[in-house]
Amino acid sequence: MSEEIQNENEEKRVMKGEEKKGLSIRELVLIAILLAAGAVLKFFVGSFVNFFGMKPNFIIAMYCMAIVLIRPRVFEAIIIGILAGAICQFFPGTPWLNFLSEFFGALVMCLLVKVPMPKIGKVEIMPAVATFVSTVVSGGIYATFLLVVIKSDPAALAAFVPIVGFTALFNAIIVQVLYYPLKATLK
Repeated sequence: MSEEIQNENEEKRVMKGEEKKGLSIRELVLIAILLAAGAVLKFFVGSFVNFFGMKPNFIIAMYCMAIVLIRPRVFEAIIIGILAGAICQFFPGTPWLNFLSEFFGALVMCLLVKVPMPKIGKVEIMPAVATFVSTVVSGGIYATFLLVVIKSDPAALAAFVPIVGFTALFNAIIVQVLYYPLKATLK
């Protein structure tokens, strides 16, 4: 009898930790909703929001938001980036380059959300910083490949610098503003 009690006690002390096997249905739905929202916003709002020829890229902002909220593994983040690149194919622009730029943008975002960053007061700045850097990487790769692969005019690259910078700033603000309400909603 005492052996049974001892075995039961030993079993209670053993905690089994399950390794996450993949994205949950809830996380997949969140990714789908955010990417769809990004596409709709890019199509409708992007047509109206235009500052000196610069338009925000809501698709980048939304995949950054998805990554910051669900913290996927690297290969899962890369898949999110490739999906975002596929969605970008439905919009005017240079075909196929978005697959590469969003691949790297999502990869950088995934790596940056794992880096501990300081807070300003009680506010986490990681969502804004990571989104800004990821958008710059995505836009920089897009512009570089436009120059190298498509043999675009080097003056066009100079025109992309303020566009990428503005888009990165805009995306960082969007993600930072939406981060806390969406994080609270998901809990």
